[in-house]
Order: sequence, then structure tokens, then C-alpha cells
Amino acid sequence: MQKKAISLMLIILMAIPLFSGCLEENSNGNEIPSVEIIYPTNRMAVSGLVKIYGISFDKDGDNNLKRVEISINDSDWNVVEGMINWSFDWITYQVNDGPYNICVRAWDGIDYSVIDKITITVDNPETLESDAHKWAVFVATANSPIDDEKKLGNGGLNLAEDMAAYFIENYGYSTANIFILFDDGWIRDDNGYSDRMETLEERNHKYDINYGGATKENVVMILNHVIEESNNFVDSEVFIWFFGHGYGNENDEITGGKVLESSALFLWDEIISDRELGELLYDLRSEKTCIIIDACFSGGFADKIIYNFPTFFLMRSDIPNSGRIVLTGSSKFRPGYASTTRGPLFTIIWFDGIKTGEADGFKSGFLNMGKPPSFKFQKDGKVTVEEAFYYTSYILKTDRNLDDYKKMEPQINDQYPGRGPLRSKKGMILGD
Repeated sequence: MQKKAISLMLIILMAIPLFSGCLEENSNGNEIPSVEIIYPTNRMAVSGLVKIYGISFDKDGDNNLKRVEISINDSDWNVVEGMINWSFDWITYQVNDGPYNICVRAWDGIDYSVIDKITITVDNPETLESDAHKWAVFVATANSPIDDEKKLGNGGLNLAEDMAAYFIENYGYSTANIFILFDDGWIRDDNGYSDRMETLEERNHKYDINYGGATKENVVMILNHVIEESNNFVDSEVFIWFFGHGYGNENDEITGGKVLESSALFLWDEIISDRELGELLYDLRSEKTCIIIDACFSGGFADKIIYNFPTFFLMRSDIPNSGRIVLTGSSKFRPGYASTTRGPLFTIIWFDGIKTGEADGFKSGFLNMGKPPSFKFQKDGKVTVEEAFYYTSYILKTDRNLDDYKKMEPQINDQYPGRGPLRSKKGMILGD
């Protein structure tokens, strides 16, 4: 009996090292990190832009984490954004519908964590019927390249959602064809000035539209997707809106430092210039396209300098093209302005002119300042993109409450429905 007890003790002592892995500590004394996928959840159906995110933890100290990596369906491991709170944007338009395995692991410089794995199903909507060939992309960035005090709050997102809802309810846009890209894809507390609260996708929404971060990669991917899809139809309509900090020198009151420089605006992680956007939109064949860039010193996106004077031909962006209207919230030499809760001033007035019908009948005035209709017959009950532009220019110049902003000088390059001096003067009516 005593021999059996001794033998049992020896077996237990010898087995203890075998169970050290349960304590998540290797022979080198390092405790392995942990990682968890929070969204999406296992067996969930997803579509469009999907922000995969979760948390990771290192028991030896959070600062010891080196990276978190993700693999989708046995792909190569890709480094995600962040570590303790990490995220990864996955654009599912590039893959086939069906089940996908998502694996995530964390590394602390010595050991990898146990892999966390979920299985989800991609289920993107079918191609739309022929009477709904309309796409809208809203890109809003609140972050400031200078300091946190100059952040633009959640106003751009709020305005983008208002416009998206209006396009769905009044213009017949499909929710599957509307995309809103905002900051890094997260909503922050205190109107964007505090900590992350939840992703854009997780919030309660009135409509099931596509959300994602306003990173340069996402912008390129989504615009390429819209171009590819809309090019399949001769009656396609495309609306593109950008809002963020423009690139220029606010201390230079004459030219903003933009005489020999392109216009550009800040996305979440990089700058996009007017020429880059022009190259990106080069293959877009839609003959009914409205592009709005609402940012400081943005006139170059419309190939305009100030007072509707064209950009020097070597500096042109090539965004304006036949069938397109390009609007900018300010000239190439002037700053723009925005509310941190309602969004950029130019678009607020432009959109209000359309919604209320107040812009009906407005025409181009001296230096594109805009002038109201003189007679009732000049109104037809519909507001064109151009009428809303001239209405906005007029309001900015004449409303005493906006005296501080009258120098914005919005610009327009109108080549709809075609270019050239003999083209029709028909205005663009969205959704018509």
C-alpha cells in the first residue's frame, strides 16, 4: 500500500510540468498574450464594409504587445490597426458570398497567443434592377493634422447621414449603393472629442447602408467598386461627397499658399490630392455625376482658382469631365468653414436649398455669385444641382449672419450634360 502511494506521488510530481500550459506560461517564464474577436460574432451574416474588431491583453504588461494579426480563410497573416483595442476593415465586395473563417492572434515579441477563430457568412445583395442605377459615396474626416482642438467633431457624419436618408426617400437610391466613410470607422464620445464608443456599423440605423472608415485604402476600394458597378449601365447616376480639413496655409490671406500647389484634403490616415482623385475617377463613365469637395482651399478639385478663373492647364486635376458637375466649398485660395455638430457650411446651405425648394430658379450672377429668380415662371418646382450652388453663393454673400464666411468663394465646373460652348444648358436634377 505504501509503495502504491509513493508511486502515485511520483506520477503527480512528474505530471505537474505537463500542465504548466494551462497557466499560459512557457518555459522561458513569459506569459502568452490573449486575443478575442468581439465583432462580428460567430455565425453572423455580413455584407459590404465590415469592421472586424476586438481586444488583446498581455499579462506581462500591455506595453509588451507588439502586434495583432488576422487571417481570413487561411490567407497570409495581416497586421491590424491597434493592439489592446484593435480593428481591421474588410471589404467583402472583393470576395464571393459564402462562409469564411476569421482567425486572429496576438504577439508579445516572444510568443503568440492562442488563436481566436469565428466563422461568418458573406451575403452581399444582388445587382439592382434597371431603374435603380444610382450610387452615393460620402467621405467625412474630422481629425486634424495640427491638433485635437481643430477636430471637426461628428458634424460631417451627421450631415452625411441626413443626405443619405434624403437620397433614399426622395431620389430612389438603394441602401445597398450608399456608402458612408467616417474617420477610422468609430464613433467617439463628446461629439468626437473623447474616447471610442462603438463602430459605425454597431449603432442603430434608420437604413441599412454601408459604413466604414475614411482611410485612403477604403476610399480607393469603394470608389473602384462604384466605378466598376456603375459602368455597367448607360443611365447610371453617381454622387460623391468629400468633407475634411483642406491642405493650405491659413496665414496666407491672399492665396493660401496654393499658387503652384494642388488642392488636397486630409483623410483619416493620408492626404488625397486633386490629381490623385482625378486619376482615381478616370475610368468613371457615368454621364450623370455630381462631385462635391467641401474643404479649405479646395477649388483645385474643380480646376478653378478663384472667381471662376480656371487653373493653369499644367495644374489641372482632370476631375471635371463631360457629364460631370464638380462643386467645391471654397476657392483654391480661401478657407472653408464648418459646424462641429452640423457639418460644413457650404454643403449645409446647398442641401437646404434643395430640400426646401428655396434654390429653385437661381442662376449664375456676376462672378458666379448667384442671383434669385426675378419672375415666378423661372421656377419649375424642381431644384437642380446648379441652382442649389448659385443659391448657396448668393446666401453666403448676402446673409448678414454669415458675414464672417462670405470670402469662401465656392467654385463650380459644370460640364453636364456635356462639355463645350454649344452644349445644352439643362441642369442636373438628382434622382430624376
